[in-house]
Amino acid sequence: MQRRHSGNNHPKGGLTQLQTRIYAMNLFHDVVDGPVGDAFVRVLDSLTDELFWEHSDETTLIEQFAILVDLLQAESLGETGSTAGDMWQNYVLNRTLQSMNLFTVAAESHPVEDIDRALLHKARADLRTLQEVHSTTLTVIQNAVMAACDDSRAVLEESWSDWGELRLSRRPETLDASALHGMKLRLAGAKDWGDLANDMARFIATTGAGHFGRYRAFRWEPFGDVRLAGIAEPDPIRMANLIGYEREQEAVLRNTRHFVHGAPGNNVLLYGDGGTGKSSFIKSLLNEFGGQGLRLIEVAKDDLAEFPSIVRAVRGRKERFIVFVDDLSFEEQETEYKALKAMLEGSIEARPENVLIYATSNRRHLVRESFADRSAPGSDDVHPFETMQEKISLSERFGLRVAFLSPDQDRFLAIVRGLAEQEHIGMAPDDLRRRALQWAQWQNGFSGRTARQFINDLIGVLAEERARV
Repeated sequence: MQRRHSGNNHPKGGLTQLQTRIYAMNLFHDVVDGPVGDAFVRVLDSLTDELFWEHSDETTLIEQFAILVDLLQAESLGETGSTAGDMWQNYVLNRTLQSMNLFTVAAESHPVEDIDRALLHKARADLRTLQEVHSTTLTVIQNAVMAACDDSRAVLEESWSDWGELRLSRRPETLDASALHGMKLRLAGAKDWGDLANDMARFIATTGAGHFGRYRAFRWEPFGDVRLAGIAEPDPIRMANLIGYEREQEAVLRNTRHFVHGAPGNNVLLYGDGGTGKSSFIKSLLNEFGGQGLRLIEVAKDDLAEFPSIVRAVRGRKERFIVFVDDLSFEEQETEYKALKAMLEGSIEARPENVLIYATSNRRHLVRESFADRSAPGSDDVHPFETMQEKISLSERFGLRVAFLSPDQDRFLAIVRGLAEQEHIGMAPDDLRRRALQWAQWQNGFSGRTARQFINDLIGVLAEERARV
């Protein structure tokens, strides 16, 4: 079905002008980049290009619009913050406020008064273009597609009835989402987005530019399309939930506080027994200092060789980054520990002042040692002592090393009491003690993890008992 050309239903005009302005943007190109933006531009190109209709039919345009809607639905399902407008409008608002370009990077680290006037002018022009993109709602796009598809219009009107009018519901706000939603509403209701360029600059100075403003936690994906993948819902663990290791935590807390406030700080190794809260403590630092610019990047041990790429991604940013390596240890035959040594100290590329490495391990020395390392007989190593020292020296390159050891009975019971108080479990102390010791005997012995597991089970048991009453 070739399109029947009619002066009354020709969708060009305003859309053609918008298409030209999109291609002429100087800074905010990334708003319409990516799968969703590409799908939108393809629909726009098809609607405004006569050559498209010489070689294509209505089905192709309908399919292009369906792809755009599918991608927007997938994007909306992953939305974690508050929403505004229809799916396309909400997408444009998010991408605009999370754009990474010369203007947003300058706004992140300079007062708006110090931003180059020419750069600010270009930002205003692009924001006015994006306001037109935002105003081109799903209803506008849908109606343009139906107007272009005479032969299929009746079917499309029935299938797409009210689709473009769908509005996303506003979701509960977190503290972080509140500022973002407020700025989204200001843009959505503004007469001229260009007039809000200064306000946007101040907003970015507070939250950060690009995905560093949107996310606080990241995972390094060496083979992904997005290497530094943002984590929308990081572990919400707070320091108040970690009971019994306050003395061990204090030195790391002080080190992190100094680092967040601009001091150099030390790389940190937390070592010791399993279940003592080492990893949870590091994750809780993000919830303690994330609002002050701290960001956490989780890196797998096997990806430590990617450290130079990670450094390039964050060098020069105003945020402070902790590269988090969990459960770090090496077997005798593994040589990746040499890359870690270079990361910690000694690489030709200087580690940025805004990056520290925090690692957890069950081993103090990280690299497994054997008696063969300590004695020459049976070994072909001419200098076994030097080999042993090389392995031991890895942990020594962490400026701060803190041991998290399994608690004794008294400390275990103190953790149980603290958790029970947090969960408002009003059980008699003797009964709580008896049940906790019995649980530890049946399960994994004394540890913070065992205490947490006991409390979780106890909450369920008490709920069942109340239901039977």
